[in-house]
This record gives sequence, structure tokens and C-alpha cells, in this order.
Amino acid sequence: MSKNVSIVGAGASGIFSAILCAKAGSKVTVYEQNTKVAKKILVSGNGRCNISNKNLSSSDFYSQNPSFVKFSLQSFGFNSFEKFCNEIGLFLNVLEDGRAYPLSNEAKSVVKIFEDYARTLGVVFHTESKITDIKKLLEESDAVIVATGSRAGEHLGGNSDGEEFAKEFGHTCIPAYPSLVQLHLNSEIAKKMSGVKLNAEVTLILNGVKDISVSGDVLFTNYGVSGFAILDLSQAVSSALIDYQAVDISINLLPAFNMQKLSQHISKVAQNMPELSILDILVGLIPLKIANGLLEELNILNTLKAKEVHTKLAKHIANLMLNWKFEVSDTHGFRHAEVSGGGIDTLEIDEKTMMSKRENNLYFCGECLDVVGRRGGYNFAFAWSSAYLAAKDITK
Repeated sequence: MSKNVSIVGAGASGIFSAILCAKAGSKVTVYEQNTKVAKKILVSGNGRCNISNKNLSSSDFYSQNPSFVKFSLQSFGFNSFEKFCNEIGLFLNVLEDGRAYPLSNEAKSVVKIFEDYARTLGVVFHTESKITDIKKLLEESDAVIVATGSRAGEHLGGNSDGEEFAKEFGHTCIPAYPSLVQLHLNSEIAKKMSGVKLNAEVTLILNGVKDISVSGDVLFTNYGVSGFAILDLSQAVSSALIDYQAVDISINLLPAFNMQKLSQHISKVAQNMPELSILDILVGLIPLKIANGLLEELNILNTLKAKEVHTKLAKHIANLMLNWKFEVSDTHGFRHAEVSGGGIDTLEIDEKTMMSKRENNLYFCGECLDVVGRRGGYNFAFAWSSAYLAAKDITK
């Protein structure tokens, strides 16, 4: 007998669960608060849509219940998703590092194919329809899937509706925090270097103790730092900040050098070109704005002659270039975050069905749950797999 399924949210997990439920014969209605569906998909991957990752593991996700994602990833992993995409004519381009993009390299293609396919299956979309009474919707439906996303991307409709709905049924929620987000630094010098990007190694320091290190591009901004290396650290940073830990980052501007090699290089150039300034020496290694900022941090005049750069000073300069420490004061907030950590406590959700343990026929999928993935298509992967389990249970 056909079931009447209501889905709140037309993002990744909402649309995918709608397709799977409708394909199995259910009558599906999707309620979306925005004027269009899948706004977050459209902006993902800078408009290219990093749709999944071939190398999926539970270690790529963060949660207070880390084992929660295992069953969903095993049940509907990358191969299953790629097979589905091939069936509907959406071919994927898988890069060497495992990241998968649509072959069209365009997020618009993904949204169009998914939405059009859903409509051909009879899915009804109600846009500009914000659900406020989840209990009433549950009474009117055989099953309800809450796929509202998180507070990330507030300008795209990000909100905490899913958590508020869950609380109505007695669920516990882990405090939300921005992830895959830029960082604010307590440094006027960093602001002066705004607009400069370089490849660096960044180390997270929590309460004075070195934690994790990542490599990638770092972009200085008028509020702090951005870039892939920063986004990769941001989950740990944001989580630490809400726990009131002291958070710093150390930036290695020249990962290819060690301390001895770099200080010797500075000393050698200074000896060979004594009439150059110390700034001239540094701009042979790092961008001009960063060289000026580094000298200001060291309280060294950028006009200092190379002949005055002795061995001890060369080591002092090299040390800062390889270990430039900045205090992190905040993240750039939910509005600028790609995803969000925290959410509905997954201990209260059935990991094999995504159904609430507090209320029958009420399901939660995707980012409203306390699951957040690394950068690289992992958050989409969980959206697809959690939607699959919910739809499978509803239509079994």
C-alpha cells in the first residue's frame, strides 16, 4: 500500500530521500522554505559541487558518537551512489585524491537532474513553505523525514529547525558550531597582509600544546585567515572555541625549509649582497606584504642593511618564518560556514534506519544530526547514505 511521506527540506538528503521513496511507490511531498530547492548544493564546491568521495571512512567524520556513520556508509557507499548517478545519466569525474564531481563540473547540473527526476516520479515540491508544526505534519503523514540541514549558510536558509523539531519529542541536541569556516585572528599585522595567499603548513595549538598540522593554501584577510588549510583545521578550532579552550595556530611559511637551511640561506645572501635591505632578502622567499608584516612583528626596520644581519638575527627571522604564532579569537560564523558540527544527538537515532528512538515514523537525515565530515565531499556522502537508510525503512 502506498505510503504518504512528508519531507521537510529540499537539500541533498531531502531530495534524495524523496526520489527513493517515490521510486518505491510512496506519495511524497517536500516542503522547502526557500523559493528554490537545493540552494546549498548550487554553491557547493564553488559552484562545481564536490558531490562525494571515493575514499569513505568513518574516520572522515566527527561526532560525539563516532561509530554512528559506519552502517550508513557500508549500506550506501560511493559505489552505490555512483551506480545511482549513472542510472539517471549523471556521470561523475573522480579525481586521484578521491573527490568526485559531476562530469559537467557544474552544481546546476546536479540540481536540475535530481529535481527533474523527482518530479517525474511524482514528487510534489512546495517552495516558500516553512513547516512550524512538526507534530501536525506527523499526524497527517505515514512518515516524516526531517532534512532541514544546519545553521551553516544562514543567508541560504541555514537554521536550527531540525534541532527544534527534535526537542519537541524529547531529543537531546549537541551545541552547534561552524565548520569548514574561516578564522578570525587577534592580530593587526595579519590584517595588513590581507589579500595575500601562499602554500603553508598550519599547526593547531590548544592550551599551549600542539595538536594537528595540515598543509595547503592560506589566504590572509581583513579579519584573519581563509584557504583550504584553514578550512581543514576549522572543525577542531571551532569545537575547541565553544569549549573555551585557548586556541592558537602556528603558520610555517616555508614548509620546504628547515631551521638550519633557512637561517643559513638568509646569512649567505646577506654576506653576498651586503648593500641589500633585509626586506630584499625576504621577498626572494615570501610575498612582499608578508615580508613587511614579519619584520614588523620582529620590530626590525625593513630598511636594515643586509651587512647588519648577523647569524643570531638570521636564526631569529628564520624561526618566525617557520613558526609564526597567531591567537584565534573566533570563527567567521555560521553565515560563512560550509557545514555545521553538533546537532541532534545520534545516540537517540537508530543508526540502521535514521528513525527517532523517541517517536515512531519520524526520521532525521543529513546535517541536522551530530555528524560533520571533512572537506572533500564527505558531508554530501553522509547526506546520501542517511537519506538512503530512511527511505529504505519507510518503503520496506
